[in-house]
Amino acid sequence: MGQPKVLDKTIGGQRCEPIEELSIEVPEQFVGAAIELSTRRKGALIRMEPRGDRTLLEFEIPTRGLMGLRSNLLTATQGEAIVAHRFKDYQPYKGDIEMRTNGSLVSLETGEAIAYSMNKLLDRGRFFVEPGEEIYGGQVVGEHTRDRDLNINICKTKKLTNVRASGSDEKVVLPPAIKFSLEEALEYIQEDELVEITPSHMRMRKIQLDPLDRKRNSATED
Repeated sequence: MGQPKVLDKTIGGQRCEPIEELSIEVPEQFVGAAIELSTRRKGALIRMEPRGDRTLLEFEIPTRGLMGLRSNLLTATQGEAIVAHRFKDYQPYKGDIEMRTNGSLVSLETGEAIAYSMNKLLDRGRFFVEPGEEIYGGQVVGEHTRDRDLNINICKTKKLTNVRASGSDEKVVLPPAIKFSLEEALEYIQEDELVEITPSHMRMRKIQLDPLDRKRNSATED
């Protein structure tokens, strides 16, 4: 599935979208973080009420701005945020919500992710898969450090030689893979990507798995 399309309406000749009443209750030290996360998603603060050592924040926010917000709030507030929302009405479209600017690391090969190859590419970004995990061509396996996609091969094994240098077989230690919830993955993907869900796995992938097809499609759009 790709990013969900929220149902907009044209009212009086103007594009409108569903708006939610959002309430967030957080400890006082996390008020700034909660406001920043919500306003970044086109939320408008309409009320702030102290409640002892906690603060209640109330916003009006587009329904599409809620995607992934709860998990981000829980992370930013160390699990202390209490979040609730309900539909209010339709209002004029609030504008585009800022999305991620980094590109994707996309697998070129189908096979098993190899720690040796992943270690060689650590400077290119951060990975979403673990060594030994089965992957396929066109799967999004990480986030690039730059603003464009990068096709990589992390299925390549180390070449064996008869004579090995001292220390050449030291065990590779990689940073833990980043794992997404379904909500986080749906918020994260770009327009040309999908979230694939099976009984045993959840993956992100390009809509067009073949890199040549993606290149042709990009050239056509340009």
